[in-house]
Amino acid sequence: MSLDGKVPQGPLADKWSKYKFDLKLVNPANKRKYDIIVVGTGLAGASAAASLAELGYNVKAFCFQDSPRRAHSIAAQGGINAAKNYQNDGDSVFRLFYDTIKGGDYRAREGNVHRLAEVSVNIIDQCVAQGVPFAREYGGLLDNRSFGGSQVSRTFYARGQTGQQLLLGAYSALNRQINAGKVKMYTRHEMLDVVVVDGHAKGIVTRNMITGEIDTHAGHAVLLCTGGYGNVFYLSTNAIGSNVTAAWRAHKRGAYFANPCYTQIHPTCIPVTGDHQSKLTLMSESLRNDGRVWAPKTVEIAEKLQKKQITAAQVAEEDRDYFLERKYPAFGNLVPRDVASRNAKEMADEGRGVGASGLAVYLDFADAIKRLGEDTVRAKYGNLFDMYIQITDENPYKEPMRIYPAVHYTMGGLWVDYNLMTSIPGLYALGECNFSDHGANRLGASALMQGLSDGYFVIPYTLGDYLAKIGPKKVDTSHPAFAKTKQDVLDHVNKLISLKGTKTTNEYHRELGHIMWEYCGMARTEEGLKKAKGMIQALKADFWKNAIILGKNEEVNASLERGGRVADFIELGELMVDDALMRRESCGGHFRLESQTPDGEALRDDENFAFVAAWEFMGENQPEKLNKEELVFEAVHLSQRNYA
Repeated sequence: MSLDGKVPQGPLADKWSKYKFDLKLVNPANKRKYDIIVVGTGLAGASAAASLAELGYNVKAFCFQDSPRRAHSIAAQGGINAAKNYQNDGDSVFRLFYDTIKGGDYRAREGNVHRLAEVSVNIIDQCVAQGVPFAREYGGLLDNRSFGGSQVSRTFYARGQTGQQLLLGAYSALNRQINAGKVKMYTRHEMLDVVVVDGHAKGIVTRNMITGEIDTHAGHAVLLCTGGYGNVFYLSTNAIGSNVTAAWRAHKRGAYFANPCYTQIHPTCIPVTGDHQSKLTLMSESLRNDGRVWAPKTVEIAEKLQKKQITAAQVAEEDRDYFLERKYPAFGNLVPRDVASRNAKEMADEGRGVGASGLAVYLDFADAIKRLGEDTVRAKYGNLFDMYIQITDENPYKEPMRIYPAVHYTMGGLWVDYNLMTSIPGLYALGECNFSDHGANRLGASALMQGLSDGYFVIPYTLGDYLAKIGPKKVDTSHPAFAKTKQDVLDHVNKLISLKGTKTTNEYHRELGHIMWEYCGMARTEEGLKKAKGMIQALKADFWKNAIILGKNEEVNASLERGGRVADFIELGELMVDDALMRRESCGGHFRLESQTPDGEALRDDENFAFVAAWEFMGENQPEKLNKEELVFEAVHLSQRNYA
C-alpha cells in the first residue's frame, strides 16, 4: 500500500507557516474539556506535556523512572543545532535543512526536515528564556561549536552536559504545570498497551511498577515520547532501562513501524572491555572538533600497541594514519557519524586497531593542547575528560583516548505523517520514537533539536487540529475496549510470570544483542541477515520455553519488567532483519556489503528504494506487510554523498 505523509503543497519554505494557518483551532474555553495522555517525559515528552498544559489541556504524563528528570535525554552531551548564523559563517535555515537531508543520505521526508530547520531558531530562544546556561563568547553572544556533517558552526552547547541542561529546562516547565494542576504526573508506571476505540487511540494500559497494579487511563489522544530501541543490541550508549515496549505494543495494535533497520553507530565511544558490561559510554562528538582520529599505518605497530610494548606517544608522526583527514580532506574528522564509524571498523578489520582487543582507534588531543593550551581544552571538554579518566584510568591530557563505534540512536521508529500522527488516528509519536527527520543517518546535535521541536512547536498545532475535528465528547474507561485490552495485558503478564525455565532474560538479551551486532550491525550481507533471522526465530522459541521470570506481579519485579522488554526486543529484532534484507542498497547507517562504491562508500539505489518502509503487523508469527511512502525530492538533487 502507498502511504500519504500529508505534507502540504506549495513552496518548501512556506509549507509550515501556511499549514499552521489552515489547521483548525480549539478555542481556549474548550481546551479544558480535552484529556491528553503523554507517555515518556524526556525532551519530547516533557516539552509536549508542559506546552499542552500551558495551552489549557488536561494532561496525564507517565514515565517508568522515579522522576521525569531521569529520562535518557539527560545523557546527551555535545549540543543542539539551530540555524542562528551567529558566527556569520554562511549558515541558514536552508543549509541546515540541506545538511540534514544529505546527512540522512536522502532517505528523510523533505517537508518534515525543513520544518525542523525552521523551528530550530525558536528552540534556542525558548531554552534561553528558561535559563538554560548555554556557553557564551566573550562578547556575551551564545557560542557555537561545529559538528560532523556540517562546515558551519551551529551547535549550541552547555559544556558536555547539554542534554541535562535542556531537560532541566523542560522539567521546570513541566513542574510548573504539575503545580498548577494541569498535569497529573504518574512516575514508576510502565505503558504496556494502547486502547483503540472505533479505530482511534483513546487510552493506555499501565503497570504500577511498585505495586504491580494493572490499570487503564482514558484520553482524547495519546502521545508516545518513549525514545529509541538501540538496546535491541544489548550493548549501546542508551540507559539500561531504555526499551521499545511502548512503541512495539502500539505497533501490534496497528501503528506502522518505519525503517526499523536504520540504526546509528556512534564513532566516539569508549571501547568494550569484556562480558561484564551492560552498557557502553558515549564520548561526545564535539571532541572531534579538536581531537584528531588516527591509527597506526602498519599491523606490526598496532600489535606492539596492543601488547603495550610501546605507547602511542612513541609512534612516530610518519607512522600514523590520520585516515579521516586523508580520505575526506574537506570535512576531515567532522565527517558524519556513519562515515567515521565505518572507517574506524575498517582500521580494526585490517588489524590496525589499538588497545588490548584491537577494537579501537585513537582520538588524540596533543595538537590541540599544544595549540590552545591545556587550560583551554579543559574549559571546553573537562567533564568529558574526567568521565573518560574515571572509566578507563587513563589520562587523555597525556595520552590519546581510545574510541570505537557503538550503537547510539535509531532513525527508524513509528511511522508518522506531517502531523506526527501514526497510522492509528489519535496516536502520535514524538522525538526518537518516530522515524521522520533523520533518514538513514542522524547528524550530531539534531536529536535534541527534534525532541524539542516536536514537543514545543509542532504538536500544539497539529494535535489541536485533530481534537477540533473529533470534538470534546467525554471519554472514559467504561468502554468495553478498555476491559478487553486490560485483560490482554494481564494474560501477557501471567504468561511471563509462568516461565520457570533455567535461562535468565539477561542471557537471552545478550544472545540477541550478539546476533544483531554481528549480522545487522555496521555491515550487513544477505547471507548474514538470513542466518540472523533463523537464529532470532530459534531464540524466540527458546525464550518462551526455557526463560525464567522470578517473583510475582504484585510487587516490585525487575525480572518481570526485563522479561517483557526482552520479549519485545526479540520480535523487533526479527523485523529489523526483514527490513535490512528487503532494502538491497546501502544508505547512511544501513550498509549492505553488496552495495558499495569502489571507494567503499554507501551506494544507494534511488530507482528502487527511495521510499519509507512502513511495516504493518499482521498477527502473531505472521510475516509483516510492507507499505511504502514514496519520497519526493523537490528542493534537493539526489546525488551520491561526497564529503571529500
